[in-house]
Amino acid sequence: MTAEAITNPDSGVEIVYSDEEIARRLEELALEIKSSGLKNLLVVAVLKGSFVFAADLIRALHRVGVAPEVDFLTLSSYKKSKTSSGRVEILRDLDLGVEGRNVLIVDDVLDSGRTLAFAKDLLTARGAALIRTCVLLEKQVPRAVDVEADFAAFECPDEFVVGYGMDVAHRYRELPFVGRITKH
Repeated sequence: MTAEAITNPDSGVEIVYSDEEIARRLEELALEIKSSGLKNLLVVAVLKGSFVFAADLIRALHRVGVAPEVDFLTLSSYKKSKTSSGRVEILRDLDLGVEGRNVLIVDDVLDSGRTLAFAKDLLTARGAALIRTCVLLEKQVPRAVDVEADFAAFECPDEFVVGYGMDVAHRYRELPFVGRITKH
């Protein structure tokens, strides 16, 4: 599908960050992460929303000479809603151990902070040596918990966004960009 078809007013989704902007920023982000000096790195992608971002970031890390191990943690606080329930649940746990490891948690959006704080607390309790966080979008909103991202690709307007792995009610994950829904 072309960008023109996607941004057509009839499509109902307006681009906030294009696929080209995201690709450029991920190359920069990979260099920032590399320069932080994390050794014996385990990337933990928080599913489902971060799967596209995590895959592209891992490939960008490879291009700059970082070869992390990768695992996945499925957490949920949204279900099919546009607002957080305030309660984070583990839907799928890690396969790899984190004890003594440097861990980079990769998530799609930092807004309330509950999911990221939950993941950090979980991996700290399991003995991770050092935990850093990386998000695609950092919303400039008051946090429900005290947590900040160590690495963020973009600041995001305080609105609900979809695409690039993020969804609403399991739709729009396939879009190659981050967008806002303009039609209901």
